Amino acid sequence: MIYILPLLSVLLGYLVALFIKPSTSIAFKLLLSFSGAYLLSVTVFNLLPEVYQSGVSNIGVFIMFGLLVQILLEFLSKGVEHGHFHFDANTSKFPLILLISLCIHSFLEGFPLNNSDHLLHGVVIHKIPVAAILSAFLLHSRISKLKVFLFLIIFALMTPLGSYIQSHFEPLARYSLYINAMVIGIFLHVSTTILFESSKNHKFNASKLGAIVLAILLAYFL
Repeated sequence: MIYILPLLSVLLGYLVALFIKPSTSIAFKLLLSFSGAYLLSVTVFNLLPEVYQSGVSNIGVFIMFGLLVQILLEFLSKGVEHGHFHFDANTSKFPLILLISLCIHSFLEGFPLNNSDHLLHGVVIHKIPVAAILSAFLLHSRISKLKVFLFLIIFALMTPLGSYIQSHFEPLARYSLYINAMVIGIFLHVSTTILFESSKNHKFNASKLGAIVLAILLAYFL
């Protein structure tokens, strides 16, 4: 399931993009808020305690480094990871920089998934709106359908690839603790940005608050 669910989340995001407009749909914005709250909750409840229980004194440095890495990646991707997109829809040029940025993000988030089913669910829920926004842009651009297909396939494979390498390549697996700490920084930045930017004027309405509370409760009790 570690390899299958991330792939299915991208497929589901693609299907969502076919039937709704992610930029204007209220239901999509609630899904985005839910995904951000769930990802943040799982990170705080599960992943964060695990890295600090290791006893490594400077683990916080790697968390902050991961946060900085995500800021750099979002500079390149224009904010797709947290539900925003600012590329020209009329472009016919293949967005290579966007692909590289998203692949790095997805590859790194695959590393800690072998140790937590809850985190796997959080990543899967997070990837659905990201894939939907990405698919909506690609489908409405002038990029050829073959390139769109290749883009989404490569993007979908990155998270399972990260999980596979973490569990099968011993030299890199030795640094899993530090990579997991970096992923915490990435998740903290992405999830909090989603929560505070997915509403107009940064205000919390009742529906969004309900989605966030539900996500936190599910992450805690499941």
